[in-house]
Amino acid sequence: MYKKVRTPCIGVCSTGIGDDVCRGCKRFAHEVIDWNAYSEEQRRIIAERREGYLVNAVRSQLEIVDQQLLLAQLRHQQIRFDETQNPYCWVFELLRAGASQIADPRDYGLQPTPGARGVSLVELRKRIDEDFYALSVAYFQRFVAPGMGRAR
Repeated sequence: MYKKVRTPCIGVCSTGIGDDVCRGCKRFAHEVIDWNAYSEEQRRIIAERREGYLVNAVRSQLEIVDQQLLLAQLRHQQIRFDETQNPYCWVFELLRAGASQIADPRDYGLQPTPGARGVSLVELRKRIDEDFYALSVAYFQRFVAPGMGRAR
């Protein structure tokens, strides 16, 4: 039995200004508009796509070297996260909540990837968000827009 899929909206919607992909939640404009009409299965498919892109974006910047430490820190810091998601999604929630306050990622069971060494966690959070958005836009342009009859 699956858990009910909650809206991924974070209150920073850019579809109202014409974006095909929301810069906040990374859903496609029609998904934002039709979310309440979707079945749980449709919502789950969207959630899984988004989770896959976010995991890839986080993994390109940070590696989880101690998942139990990460989990303990998330709970200790009272960071809101979904324990049913991939742990790399937890990392993004941690960065959203306090990237500027973390002095050493190792204290959270994390290690920067070779290309991210020496880069601040605030900058890594920005890179991750940009990559997450870019992956969503690329998918939209390649697979969704052509079926909508839009020229891209």
